Amino acid sequence: SSKGTFSLEVKDANKVKRFTLRQKGEQREMGLWACLAVISPFPFYYYLWTHPQKWVDLCGSGRDPCKVMAMVSHFMKLIQFISLLSVSTFSWPPPLYFWPLFIFGQFLNFRVYQLLGEAGTYYGVRFGKNIPWVTEFPFGVIRDPQYVGSILSLLACLSWVPFLYIVLWVLGYAFIIQVESKEDPATRAKPLS
Repeated sequence: SSKGTFSLEVKDANKVKRFTLRQKGEQREMGLWACLAVISPFPFYYYLWTHPQKWVDLCGSGRDPCKVMAMVSHFMKLIQFISLLSVSTFSWPPPLYFWPLFIFGQFLNFRVYQLLGEAGTYYGVRFGKNIPWVTEFPFGVIRDPQYVGSILSLLACLSWVPFLYIVLWVLGYAFIIQVESKEDPATRAKPLS
């Protein structure tokens, strides 16, 4: 009967609505977790920058605090990327602006790591290591070149990643740039013997 058919269609429509609402709720929850994952490394970096001796003590005399920080940072970066994958939509080919932003951003990251090494990149100066002052490009030309490179790489992905997550990540970098701009040599850690 048409009444039964209509009733069936309404039930199916309700199922679709319930499914859609549940799906939106799951997306919202996934979005919240992605936001938390995107900003999660920054409190860690803040703590290490402001309490370097505690980190050196925690690592102990047999472990390099820079190497341990690098391992933890790489793990946190992996969590950040996985969280972004959960909220991103990909299409190929990427927009034309992707290539210059991403390539130059990664070049800056690579160059900073090449010049500073692991100890210079991962707070070695805060952990009591002697890190030589570097003036080669990009230093002296671009302020905070590693963070600028990371921000350029993030901006390259704007067509795939929702704007909110890019903004949160960039704000995290801006926060850390500000924190790291105020370095008091008296608060540096004393290396363990």
